[in-house]
Amino acid sequence: MPLAFLGVFFAWPVLAIVGLGLDEGGVLPALADPATWDLVAFTLGQAAAATALALLAGMPVAFLLARCRVPGAAVVRAAVMVPFVLPTVVVGLAFRALWPDGGVLPIVLANAFFNVAVVARTVGGLWARVDRRAEDAARALGASRLRAFTSVVLPALAPAVGSAASVVFLFCATSFGVVLVLGGARHRTLETEIYLRTVELFDLSGAAALSLLQFAAVLAALLLGAVARRRRESGLRLRVEPPRRPSGGEWAVVAAAWAVVLALLTPVVGLLIRSVSAVDGWSLAGYRALAGTGERGTLAVSGLDAAVNSVRVATDATLLALAVGVLSAVVLVGLRRTGSWFAEALDTALMLPLGVSAVTVGFGYLITMDALPGDLRTSPVLVPLAQALVVTPLVVRIVLPVLRAVDTRLRQAAAALGASPWRVWREVDFPLAARSLLAAAGFGFVVALGEFGATSFLARPDAPTLPVVIARLMSRPGELNSQMAYAACALLMVVTAVAVLLVERLRVPSGGEF
Repeated sequence: MPLAFLGVFFAWPVLAIVGLGLDEGGVLPALADPATWDLVAFTLGQAAAATALALLAGMPVAFLLARCRVPGAAVVRAAVMVPFVLPTVVVGLAFRALWPDGGVLPIVLANAFFNVAVVARTVGGLWARVDRRAEDAARALGASRLRAFTSVVLPALAPAVGSAASVVFLFCATSFGVVLVLGGARHRTLETEIYLRTVELFDLSGAAALSLLQFAAVLAALLLGAVARRRRESGLRLRVEPPRRPSGGEWAVVAAAWAVVLALLTPVVGLLIRSVSAVDGWSLAGYRALAGTGERGTLAVSGLDAAVNSVRVATDATLLALAVGVLSAVVLVGLRRTGSWFAEALDTALMLPLGVSAVTVGFGYLITMDALPGDLRTSPVLVPLAQALVVTPLVVRIVLPVLRAVDTRLRQAAAALGASPWRVWREVDFPLAARSLLAAAGFGFVVALGEFGATSFLARPDAPTLPVVIARLMSRPGELNSQMAYAACALLMVVTAVAVLLVERLRVPSGGEF
């Protein structure tokens, strides 16, 4: 079932677009154009800079979460997670409130802002299991804290750092909403250029060439991440080291972690202030205007109708992603027990939707889905399908480690007592994984709620989601439209924060990478 889902709703549309571009014969000229490689250089450059910044900011937070017993650790854990699940268009507008003219610096900062949580959670998960005794022995032999960290701790953390870096680089290289809002026409990445050539210029051959380049970069990042993740998972079998109160120079690292948290909250606070600001002072006009269609009828539906539609679509996408993601995790657990190479191949394939251009997938739907019964191009299920593609890999990454941690002897004992495979799952696996399933559902819901890339291409004017409405309001003139956009962003941010807090309550210590 996971392979069928990926084949019909991911591989087929993407290959159809690439094939259409190749048939037009413009791929080689596009690859030979120096402007194409300028795009590649900017895409990789900003992604590398954002990845380095996210690693630098995330390491102190990872130390605090993994090693320190201090008041407020739960607040830090939730605070760094909120940016990761915020809609990209919301983050773009939050940084635009601080840098109205946009530019390269806010693009790099916004992409790093998104991904500090990936570094903190991925590295922190392994750091909590690194034996302290080796570090203590190095300190007893005269090594400074810095040398003990670089010589003992950092090599042990290298698999987690590599895994986090590959995932962060993948997310930054395929960033769409942030670059669209902050880059404008001056700064474009492969993702935004694919959107421009597909939607506005209808240059399918050029878009296909760029998609091929992006796919190659994504596949390389995923393969590196798979190698690092396999090494990291061997480390997760180590004992969990209990956190302890910081001492000496460790307090400086804790202070740095809190500084990172405050920096992450700055754009959030700036956006909330902007949502109640007007030309003549404080105002709630933007929130009140969400009941209407904006200045001069900018929207086809009211903002509240768009919010209701967003909740409905995100719920459908989450249910579908849970079904596919849990089945995928069960299959991967079974394949890993047999040592099959197919497990690694399937695991990598399930991550591919995170890195392939959402615009390519969306446009591929429009030229392929008419071949299925009922012509899905005009069906309301099209947007949930596209969102489920993005959510499914995250569900797998949350649920899979928990299912792998279930003692195989429990399953074998239940089977020996006559339980069917379905009853084994119901009586053994499900109770142990229930909290992670609920966390995956909450996490997937907020990610689907804020999905912008494919949704901006597929949503019909009479049934937009809230992120699409925000982008439409910001692209139209008028003070009321701007106030409505920021008010809608604030509402999405509040919903996201509440969902993250609930997920944190449900989270289990081995609850996956995110």
